Amino acid sequence: MLDDIKKGLLAGLGMVFLTKDKIEETARKMVDEARMSKEDARRLTDELLETGEKQWSRIEENITETVHKGLRNLDVGSRKELDELKSRVQNLEERVSLLEAAKDPIEG
Repeated sequence: MLDDIKKGLLAGLGMVFLTKDKIEETARKMVDEARMSKEDARRLTDELLETGEKQWSRIEENITETVHKGLRNLDVGSRKELDELKSRVQNLEERVSLLEAAKDPIEG
C-alpha cells in the first residue's frame, strides 16, 4: 500500500515540485484518516524527500551540463580565460606606462 501511495504522489504532483511541507501535510492527512500508521507516514516522508533531493540534483547536473555544452558551442571563453586575459592586459598597461614614463624625460 505504501508503494501505491508513493507512486500516486509522484505521478500526481511531480516529485521535483513537492515541498517538504506538502509531503508532511499529505502524510499527516493520511495518518489522520487512518489510511497509514505514523511510522509508515514517517518512512514515506523520508523516502519522498530523499527521492526529491536526488531528482533535483540530477536536474541541476543536467542544466549545468547543458549550459556548459551551449557555451562551448558558442565558442565563448570561460571565466578563467577572461581572468587570464584581464591579467595580461593589466600587465601590458603597466609596461606601457613604465615605457612612457621612461621616454618622457628624454623628450621633455
